[in-house]
Amino acid sequence: MSSPTSSRADTSPTARALLALELIQSTPGIGAGRLGERLGVTERAARRYVAILREAGIPVDSERGPYGGYRVGRGLRLPPLMFEASEALALVMAVLDGHHEAADPADPAGSALGKIIRALPQPVAAQAEAVRRAAAPAPDRAAARPNPQTTTTLVGASVERQRVRIGYRTEAGREWSQDVDPWAVVVRHGRWYLLCWSHVANAVRAFRIDRVTAVSVLTETFEAPADLDPVGLLETHLATGWEYVTEVVVQAPVERVQRWLPRGLGRLEEGADGTTRLVGSTSNPSWYAEQLAVLPVAFQIVNGPELRSAATDLARRMTDAVV
Repeated sequence: MSSPTSSRADTSPTARALLALELIQSTPGIGAGRLGERLGVTERAARRYVAILREAGIPVDSERGPYGGYRVGRGLRLPPLMFEASEALALVMAVLDGHHEAADPADPAGSALGKIIRALPQPVAAQAEAVRRAAAPAPDRAAARPNPQTTTTLVGASVERQRVRIGYRTEAGREWSQDVDPWAVVVRHGRWYLLCWSHVANAVRAFRIDRVTAVSVLTETFEAPADLDPVGLLETHLATGWEYVTEVVVQAPVERVQRWLPRGLGRLEEGADGTTRLVGSTSNPSWYAEQLAVLPVAFQIVNGPELRSAATDLARRMTDAVV
């Protein structure tokens, strides 16, 4: 995750001034030095962007001293949201598709969506509200949405490179607490993960944020790997480090198996005579067996007693279902 100002080397002075305004609004009391760091410019340039805001009539106050810095003064009025009807409707549809409770004004996402709709011009707002009220999205039983405040805290710690202490509840109900360096927050197939360095395991770990029961930001800071690929590393990690090892030989070449199985099941290795060896691990053997059941070719579980037991149980249940 990057800050709002990363990768902005080609941004115009006016755009950078608006980014400066965003930072001042979200961080009252921010100094010119820190503002420059967040914008990726010198302190002198940061002061110039503040001057641009003032020239545009935006009241930016400044105070000297250790507790001083920039603050947005009274009287600031933001411009209305200039959405076209198609943009507004696309936004409402996207929110409803990804968060089905957004039609409920009492839901945090629903409340935020309502504020956006109320800020739109009346003709556009009327169409957006009609879609919001008329849509009846089916509940997503597989959804696992994390607590917004927990997610916000983890994203902020990732951006600021601050260590956190998290409480966690596993799928089996076991609870623990540990200190981690939050490298990134990654969304994968509707689930939110914290990709981090665990100081207990002294290794990379990925935790589902919906299972994080508590989070507190610590004073220690950290540096994430310079070549970090959060999505790629998460995909690799999801197949390793779990309680139960798995090893499966599939009677098909790697390029075909890749199309049938999720990447998170494990590492695919080219075997002899056109076969593929799947090596991984899981905390849920029953789920793993169900993923293997989609294979349209023969396969053998060569390692993993828990997976063998789960596959046997699945086969028995499917056989019993045939009348």
